[in-house]
Amino acid sequence: MKPDGYYTGLVDRLSTRCRRWSRPLRVTAITLLLLLLPIAGNPASAAPAGSDAHVYLLRGVLNIFSLGLDDIAARLQQQGINATVANYLSWESLANEAAAEYRSGRVRTIVLVGHSSGATVLPDMAARLDQLGAPVKLAIGLDSVFQTSVAGHVGRYLNFYVANGGGTQVGRTNQFRGNLENVDVGGMGVGHLSIDKSEAMQRKVVAAIDAVVLSHARGTSATQQRRLEPGASKQSSAAPVRAPTTNQ
Repeated sequence: MKPDGYYTGLVDRLSTRCRRWSRPLRVTAITLLLLLLPIAGNPASAAPAGSDAHVYLLRGVLNIFSLGLDDIAARLQQQGINATVANYLSWESLANEAAAEYRSGRVRTIVLVGHSSGATVLPDMAARLDQLGAPVKLAIGLDSVFQTSVAGHVGRYLNFYVANGGGTQVGRTNQFRGNLENVDVGGMGVGHLSIDKSEAMQRKVVAAIDAVVLSHARGTSATQQRRLEPGASKQSSAAPVRAPTTNQ
């Protein structure tokens, strides 16, 4: 029979080894837990699926007076809508980029938003896109201070301006096809430098964009559903839609 001290020493040695083994096991377990935390996070914070719409937002002079457009872009991106913010001087290269995306099929809904000088060049960008075969579904101008006229095809041209602050209406040429609306928002308490930053105006802009994007998405979904239905007619029975009366 072995003495009690032998067993006591054996237990101590086993205990020490177990503690040594447990340290790396604990480290491994903690590491795995930390790696799994993002996966188990709140699913509501995940980015929504992207759409086939792209919104181009054009700032005014010096990029320092149109920072409200960044807020609008952030709201759109949270909804899964692609948004690009750039200076108004980039309008031609952006038009070429948008047309290329449209031709590739990646983008089917083009939306333009501009503030100040960015609003002034919107008719030029819309006309350029029309020449490139990429029609604009919606254009929103925020207080251009120079008289402009729109040509080409634009589904809806919405011009918000401050009449008592130097803002101007947008005219239409004989080549314009679409709906033009000039809306004086001077009564909302906004000015040229605050129209893009106003919470109420930002809501108006985002709501107008959402209406176009969601309308296109519903139309695309309905078309795909009809194609899937057996015996669906190849000829559309929809009546032609008359363009709304233009307000100037």
